[in-house]
Amino acid sequence: MTTVRTDPNDLKSGPVQPLRRVGPHLLRAAARFRVELVIAFACVLVELLLSTVQSAAISSGNITNIVQSAAPLVVIALGQLLVIVTAGIDLSVGSVFSLTGIVAAALLNHHVPTGVAVLGALAVGAVCGLVNGVCVAVLGLAPFIVTLVTYSVAASLAFVVTSGNSQPVGSTSFGSINSGHYLGVPNYLLYVIVLVVLLQLVLSGTTQGRWLYAVGSNERAARLIGVPVRGIKLVAYTASGILAAFAAVLSVSYLANAEATAGNGLELQSIAAVVIGGASLFGGVGSAASALTGAVLVTVIQNAVNLLGVNSFYQGTITGLVILLAVLAERVTRRSRTRGA
Repeated sequence: MTTVRTDPNDLKSGPVQPLRRVGPHLLRAAARFRVELVIAFACVLVELLLSTVQSAAISSGNITNIVQSAAPLVVIALGQLLVIVTAGIDLSVGSVFSLTGIVAAALLNHHVPTGVAVLGALAVGAVCGLVNGVCVAVLGLAPFIVTLVTYSVAASLAFVVTSGNSQPVGSTSFGSINSGHYLGVPNYLLYVIVLVVLLQLVLSGTTQGRWLYAVGSNERAARLIGVPVRGIKLVAYTASGILAAFAAVLSVSYLANAEATAGNGLELQSIAAVVIGGASLFGGVGSAASALTGAVLVTVIQNAVNLLGVNSFYQGTITGLVILLAVLAERVTRRSRTRGA
């Protein structure tokens, strides 16, 4: 009969083994999303500092307002991220936001079912994004010029459709898209969580996600190894248009009103959110989590400006300076990485 001896130290260390396995995983996750964690900490810090001047800054009402305001920007930033990862840029998201919101409101006011109105808005956004994608990926035109043209055309059409007038929406079912709840969680928050998680999984866990980074890192090399560069760019720009349209649906659903100028400045804010989150304007870098945290920080800064009573006309100046600082920080980081390599 064989006697098995058990070391008391093994018994003591047994239950700790799972924790030892979890530790490295948490450290790797923290290292991978270190920029996002820093930005999240910055958001909390800004609100805490602001609360010393305005106690309403950390009230539940103001926090809800920040999250509500950030939701459409997060959705647009996710689309902008896809384009920027491919080393492109989409300046049309603001005017597409305005146009698709007007389309949804116009359809609802003509007694079209809510689902059809939403699909109509998304279809218009998809067409705008597809036009951008074809011009950039197939015709080889510069993204800056192409999306600037789309920006101008979509903004013009938004005024043509409305004659410059706002479009109130009285549909209760349409309003519930944003203001409804599911299991106690607001719908707009659920949309954001689902979109961020899905996009993060696509970018980090699928072949198509790796293709996006490959195209942005080195388009010529990506083409040589068989990556469908044109298809990837088409998908990125089309998705950007669709997400801008969905953000417009959320906004119009919440405000019950659509205006031709509703998207003014959103192109700058979405770029700021993506760049602040750590994405590179040179392509090949970025994550859905970075777009989320960047959009929240932009919204927190705007909220702080409002609470402090600063003239709202300075918001563009502040956003521009934040973008400049983020780009400079990214440039310094890129140089340090190059030297290290």
